[in-house]
Amino acid sequence: MRQQVQQGAILWFDEAACCDVRQAGGKGASLATMTAQGLPVPPGFVIPASILEQSVERERLLELTLAQRHAEAQALVRQAEPPRAAISAAYERLAPGNGLVAVRSSACAEDSEAASYAGQQETYLNVRGAEEVCRRVVDCWASFFSERAIFYRARKGSLHDLGMAVVVQKMLAPEKSGVLFTVDPVNRRRDRLIIEAVFGLGEQVVSGEVTPDHYVVDRAGTIKREQIVGAQRVLEPEEIRRLTELGLHLMELFGQPQDIEWAIEHGQLYLLQSRPITTL
Repeated sequence: MRQQVQQGAILWFDEAACCDVRQAGGKGASLATMTAQGLPVPPGFVIPASILEQSVERERLLELTLAQRHAEAQALVRQAEPPRAAISAAYERLAPGNGLVAVRSSACAEDSEAASYAGQQETYLNVRGAEEVCRRVVDCWASFFSERAIFYRARKGSLHDLGMAVVVQKMLAPEKSGVLFTVDPVNRRRDRLIIEAVFGLGEQVVSGEVTPDHYVVDRAGTIKREQIVGAQRVLEPEEIRRLTELGLHLMELFGQPQDIEWAIEHGQLYLLQSRPITTL
């Protein structure tokens, strides 16, 4: 078990270096880029991708990964010692008083124009306490070496890539949340946006636990078609217009259609993630 050097173990979303995919991974760099633009992103920090490689026997991990011996690779990673002091200090600053955070995997190869690694690695919500955050960081690292993740990376990426950053972000308690596609990925219409929304946490939409309201809107935010699931609609027209504006802004910012996770807490709209749509 290797002892991690603390220096450089944390990158905050508002640091310029956090916009570098090689350090912060796809998810972390996207959140940092949105933060730099003054967009409404809950605060957070990233444990850079290099920390994993410094925390394990790198050559042995590479050997196991290339051989696609996922169980042994994961066992090796689970012995890694994360930079506990740096993570604990950052967590106390982010969520004082043992507040709740989300701990999310952020692979450096993920979410390119050619491949989306959505669902390949783990996300942990409502994590409380520095020790639990450290444990979930290691769990995120290990998820990069699961059978499914290695199989996917062998075909869409590179097994030589051992870079896995981890995002730690302040948890919201949203009244509403969901996903937004800045184009219609099913009908391949670029003049339409798709919004799916539920009451509560949007993870229910991503995981398929709950059937969301479904809105098809034009680029002006006008509803063209909608499917309301419950007795009460989730989104009001003004919220849909605001989401549409932000979605189009992100598509321009990143230069391609986006798959966006969002949430509304106390009437404030927040952006939780934005990644390229790779299925067009």
